Amino acid sequence: MKICSFSYQNPFITQKRLGIITPENTLIDANLCWQLDYQREGFANYQERSNYRMPSSLNTLLRLNDNPMEALEEAYGLFLFFQKVGINELADGTPISFDLNNETNIRFHSPLDKIETYRDFYAHEKHVKKGFDKRKEPVPEAWYEIPAYYKGATEGFIGPEEEILWPSYTNVLDFELEMAIVIGKDGMNIKEEDALDHVFGYTILNDISARDIQKKEMSIRLGPAKGKDFCSVLGPVIVTADEFEGEPDLLMTATVNGEEWSRGQSGDSHYSWAQMIAHASREEFIVAGDLMGSGTVGTGCGLELDRWIQSGDEIDLYIEQIGHLKNKVGKKRQ
Repeated sequence: MKICSFSYQNPFITQKRLGIITPENTLIDANLCWQLDYQREGFANYQERSNYRMPSSLNTLLRLNDNPMEALEEAYGLFLFFQKVGINELADGTPISFDLNNETNIRFHSPLDKIETYRDFYAHEKHVKKGFDKRKEPVPEAWYEIPAYYKGATEGFIGPEEEILWPSYTNVLDFELEMAIVIGKDGMNIKEEDALDHVFGYTILNDISARDIQKKEMSIRLGPAKGKDFCSVLGPVIVTADEFEGEPDLLMTATVNGEEWSRGQSGDSHYSWAQMIAHASREEFIVAGDLMGSGTVGTGCGLELDRWIQSGDEIDLYIEQIGHLKNKVGKKRQ
C-alpha cells in the first residue's frame, strides 16, 4: 500500500489529507471514506466519528491506533464498496477519491506529517570509505562495531516538488540519496529478530547537507547540526512494509538535470535495518512516528563524486517500487 499526504485546492478540501494511492493510480482520501460511511448510516456527527476512526494525520494514526494497517485496509475496503455501487461523493459533493491520471490540482507533501524523532545512520560502507579516503584516514574500527547515527531536527522537512532551501551561511550544498523507514510500533530493547515488526513502511530521504559547515562542525568532533538541520526531503510516498518480504534490496539512483549521477542498492548496507532498530532501542524507546535514515548509499552524494549541485538544479532521487522524489534547488538566501 502506498501512503501519502496531499492537499487539493478546491472549496471542499484545503488542508493536508492522508491518502492511499491504488495500483490504478487512484488517490483515496481515507478519512472521507469513513465520513461517507457514517453519513450513509445516518450519524449527524459523521465528521467527528471519522476523525476518531481515521485521522487525516499519519502521525496521529500511528501513535494512537494499535493496528494502523488494519485501519487503512478498512478504509480501502470501504472505497472499493463505494466504487462498486457507483458512489464517490459526500452529500455536499466532496469527492472521496481522485484519478491521478487526469487530476492536476493535487499537491503532495512529505508523507509523514509530523516526525517524533529523526535518526540518520551511516550504514553504507562504500560511502563511509570514500569520506575517510578524502580525509586520508582509515575507517575507524568502531564503525564496524556499532551502527552509529546522528539525531537531527524534526522540523524543516519538505516534500516532493518543493524548493530546497539554500541557507545564507553556506556556499557548498549537497544532496544525499537515502532510503528511510517510518516506525509504526513503540518498543524498547527490541531484539533483531523482532525489529521489522516495528517498521510501518519505507520511503525516500534526501538529507540535504551544507558541506562547508558540516566540515567545520565535525572537525571539532561535534555535530552535525547547522550543516544538516535546515532542510531534508521525504517522499513521495511511504510504501508499507507488508509490500516486501523481509528487508528490501532496491535499486537507487540520483539524477541531476536529467543526468544520472548516482546508482546503488539499498541492500548493500553494512548494517541491516533490524540491527539499526535494535541498536537505537537499547535502553530507550523508539516510538511510532519516528523516522530513521540508512545514510547515503554508495556514490549517492556530490561529496563522493566531486560534483556539486547549484541553484536551479533539478534533483530526482529514485528508489524502485517507491518512486521518484523530485525537487528544485532554491537560490541562496541573503
